[in-house]
Amino acid sequence: MRHVEISLRAETREPILATLDAKSVDYTVVPATDESEYAAVVSFTLPANAVETVLDDLQAAGLGEDDHTVVVTAETVISKPFGALKSEYTGDVLSDERLARHELYANSDSLIPTLPVYVTMTVLSAIVATAGLLLDSAAVVVGSMVIAPLIGPALAASVGTVLNENHLFWKGITYQAVGVVLAIVGATAFAWLARTMALVPPGIDVVAIDEVSERLLPDLLSLFIAFGAGIAGVLSLATGISSALVGVMIAAALIPPAAAAGIAVAWGIPDAATGSLILVFVNLLAINVTGLFTLWIMGYRPHVWTETRTARWKVRRNVVAFTIAILLLSTFLIGVTWASYERATLESEIEAETESVLEEPAYQNVSVVEVELFLEEGVPFEPATVLKEGTGLERPDTVVITVEQPIGASNPELSGTLSDRIDERTGYEMTVHVRFIEYDAR
Repeated sequence: MRHVEISLRAETREPILATLDAKSVDYTVVPATDESEYAAVVSFTLPANAVETVLDDLQAAGLGEDDHTVVVTAETVISKPFGALKSEYTGDVLSDERLARHELYANSDSLIPTLPVYVTMTVLSAIVATAGLLLDSAAVVVGSMVIAPLIGPALAASVGTVLNENHLFWKGITYQAVGVVLAIVGATAFAWLARTMALVPPGIDVVAIDEVSERLLPDLLSLFIAFGAGIAGVLSLATGISSALVGVMIAAALIPPAAAAGIAVAWGIPDAATGSLILVFVNLLAINVTGLFTLWIMGYRPHVWTETRTARWKVRRNVVAFTIAILLLSTFLIGVTWASYERATLESEIEAETESVLEEPAYQNVSVVEVELFLEEGVPFEPATVLKEGTGLERPDTVVITVEQPIGASNPELSGTLSDRIDERTGYEMTVHVRFIEYDAR
């Protein structure tokens, strides 16, 4: 519920009151003092979803910026006329929940902090995220997301586009650009200091750290985090739900990948930073495009009807541009996803064929323990080492199969048998090595 208080000029007093009467709005009028520039103060309470409609009608009747309008949240209303008014504006779930256009604009603008605060919080968030990644601590990484002030600019750009508010749009875009650059630069600077000042163990393989490696080689599923964050962010803003937790989700799509890119650059592994940088920009675009689409679907339009066509054109232009950019950048994510799928499929086929061979009577006491894939020169076929060596995601050259058998058992021909069967099943030749582990069968 919202309580509206309007200080009316003499020329707008009667038209406004007549409009409220026509809409059956229960209001109170208090005459202004002789010293006031206004003629009267009218106050009334509305359901949240009726504010936009009623204010639009009042503006059509003459309400303007020379009048003074204040809209605040009302906790409780005890009034029979209000109950009837609420029933009149009860419709589908979405329209009942969403805020008025005026509140949407005010809320999105209020979520953007002042530039000094924004810069400080963004850099701190990037530093904490970098420390968390180097410590391999998920808890610290989550903590960095809490302090990241990224939700405001991300949503402001979408709101500014849909409502045709150019100032808000460019403010959101500028802050987003500044935030991403600051996060990457801050993460790189802190990671470089951590390396040069020996704040991390010398010779540490940062690419092999789990919290780092999973963000250096992201797959297509990472994109859906940004899609979900964009939709959730808009819904939280447009329905008045607390945006604090949703802000964490938006930060999760941007801050950790930016920190991982900074670490890769500081350690002199630019190839490894590519995946994280692509993920940052893809997620940023995805948040914006889903925000735009969700706001438009919810029915938000500019105040002036003649601006609706302009806003519609801007929404379509931005959605098309963002979507094309996402598709181009996502080719990397698609490639990683496909390579991961092929690797998992190949491992599964090799393991299945090995188990099939070991089911034969001659190997009844032999069982498979592990299947490992390697590239040329003994490089493990894993995302982290592939990135580090810069060898690409080609097919493995060697497979090492670890099996266990009783002490005293001898199966020297197993390697050749597995090699033939695996080559036949997979369709291409690989060098197969079998590692035997003996156990006491007594």
